[in-house]
Amino acid sequence: MRLSHALPAGLLALGLSACGGKAADSTLLRESFDSGDTYSRTVPGTPAQACEAARRTLLSQGYAIARADADAVEANKNFQPTEDSHEQLVLRISCAARGDEALVFVSAVQDRYALKKSPTSASVGVGALGSVSLPFGSNDDSLVKVASSTVQDGDFYRRFFTRLQQYLPAAKASTPEPAAAPVPPAPAPPVTPVPEPAQSPVPASVPAAPATPTPAPPPVPASDTPDDAH
Repeated sequence: MRLSHALPAGLLALGLSACGGKAADSTLLRESFDSGDTYSRTVPGTPAQACEAARRTLLSQGYAIARADADAVEANKNFQPTEDSHEQLVLRISCAARGDEALVFVSAVQDRYALKKSPTSASVGVGALGSVSLPFGSNDDSLVKVASSTVQDGDFYRRFFTRLQQYLPAAKASTPEPAAAPVPPAPAPPVTPVPEPAQSPVPASVPAAPATPTPAPPPVPASDTPDDAH
């Protein structure tokens, strides 16, 4: 009889554990990797200009910039909803090239912290009882992370991208376009040598023509001059 009563209890516990496993896995099963653009937008400009616009957007809303590069920005903002709780919102932006434009990805993580009190004790001497440990105050209180989740609100990301578009013109003005790489000149076509015209062979030595003797002028005859009369 005891076995018959224990068997249904075991089956019930097994069924509850199975249900608990399905409930635990339901959050992961809702991750569908659909084709929506909740976490990304395409904006005109280069990745560096898009990330600069994102940095200015976060600064305008009171975020503390932890990292700002040409392709990534990370910032955080603190909140305190109640006296014993604390929340922090961390945004991570990545910028990638997409043709002549930039593709901006953003993801926000919300961390929740709670104040945990750690009471301290001190020993007090009592005559008849010796030393007694008594609690005192909460001097060692500390914040402990109790939850962390990715923000999935579409309106939150839509407001971020709308604000980013407003800062994009100023970011483009402060971040010039990268200079295009110089195009090397085309190589000159090879020059074909022009052959020189053929010349007739010149003899090594040409005999000089004999010199023609110049004839001597004929003698001039003496003129017959009559003697002077005395």
